[in-house]
Amino acid sequence: MPHPQVVKIFATTQDPDFDSPWQARTPSSATGSGVVIGPRHVLTGAHVVARATFLQIQRLHDPDKLVARLASISHDCDLALIEVDHELTGHFPAAEIGELPDLRDKVAVVGFPVGGEEVSVTEGVVSRIEVTRYSHSQRQLLAVTVDAAINEGNSGGPAFKDGKVVGIAFQKLTGADNIGELVPTPLIRHFLEGVRLGKPPIIPGFGVTTQNLENPLLRQRYGLHDGECGMLVNTVEYGGSAHGVLEPGDCILEVDGHRVANNGTVRYQDRFRTRYDVVLGNHFVGDTLDMTIARRGERSKVALRLQPMVHLVPRNTFDRSPSYFVYGGLVFQRLTRDFLTTWDKWWNRAPKEFLYYYYQGVRTETRHEVVILNQILADEINVGYQHLYNEGVAEVNGRPPRDMSDFVRMLEGATGLVELRTSPDGVVVLDSDQVRAATPRILARYHIARDRSADLDA
Repeated sequence: MPHPQVVKIFATTQDPDFDSPWQARTPSSATGSGVVIGPRHVLTGAHVVARATFLQIQRLHDPDKLVARLASISHDCDLALIEVDHELTGHFPAAEIGELPDLRDKVAVVGFPVGGEEVSVTEGVVSRIEVTRYSHSQRQLLAVTVDAAINEGNSGGPAFKDGKVVGIAFQKLTGADNIGELVPTPLIRHFLEGVRLGKPPIIPGFGVTTQNLENPLLRQRYGLHDGECGMLVNTVEYGGSAHGVLEPGDCILEVDGHRVANNGTVRYQDRFRTRYDVVLGNHFVGDTLDMTIARRGERSKVALRLQPMVHLVPRNTFDRSPSYFVYGGLVFQRLTRDFLTTWDKWWNRAPKEFLYYYYQGVRTETRHEVVILNQILADEINVGYQHLYNEGVAEVNGRPPRDMSDFVRMLEGATGLVELRTSPDGVVVLDSDQVRAATPRILARYHIARDRSADLDA
């Protein structure tokens, strides 16, 4: 029997509605693939089971499905572990996790394509091993590129070399046919070790933006000696790993024992060259990571206490429902990438202000999130303000909100007239007593159960 460890996964999922954040979208169903790695455990891709409300698996040549549940999920590295209450390895051994393949190694990508009941095997050759963008999480992590098609439904399935798993299929290469990408075994082993140790399933981030130092005058300007190389720190995100340790203008010379080149790469595992942040895939949140930096001509060693990745505009947020607040019929929520994707081709069509925050915004001590005015639920209390939807909130009574929680506290603590200013110089004035009186009426009219998301309860 070929590859009996490969299973088909049936997932019923339900996404939130970011246009109307108090409700969810209609449930939908999809299939994917996975591989049995233990008596009761299946490894698959996080995107296969993200926001799942019900899971089943089906073994090869077995018409019966088994109910499954999520054991752990890491959206960052697109891996998930699901478990069942039945023995899966009675007639075959669990699949073993192999080593990182070499370039030009032949691998077999195995899975269940959509519309078929039989397992498919697509053979390919490893063409690249480097840091790339994971579409599920928008993280830059190590991946293996293979010249093999990853068809819909095959995603989440294993790639085998010499009978061992050397990757989990997670996405096609954009703009190329018959080329797929695999989550590599270093990230798989790290994920499974984190499950065993009870670590948060999160890949930490540096919390900095950097620039290469290939220009010799730029290196000279920041005090690097002849023969020295590294990366220039441009910004430091408040609350990230580097906050309070690194400063703009620092040059990162070494990271986790790896010498950083002027193009921002390191020699990883002494086998290939890729981006310096590849080392984050070896660490858990809370770990200490050593760096050597140059600051104003002085060399020093620093230690970062690794934290989750932080952004002013959060990337995909699969484990958190939208934060929203309804005030006087005005619907506010925090700006996220998920909200941006409500526009078709959002990178072109979303409001330019929101795109600026997404691409260029930096989290600071006074601004952790961007609060936006999403829409206006028409009522007599907000007549004349209907044109102010999809704008950022700049101030509440003259003070900028730090985040959604701070914004709600400011409004709830306000008395008399409340003045809100939006980023393009829009002005909204409401009477706080009238808002409190109108809230039940507005919620009932628009069939909204609560005026806020659960995370904003006092």
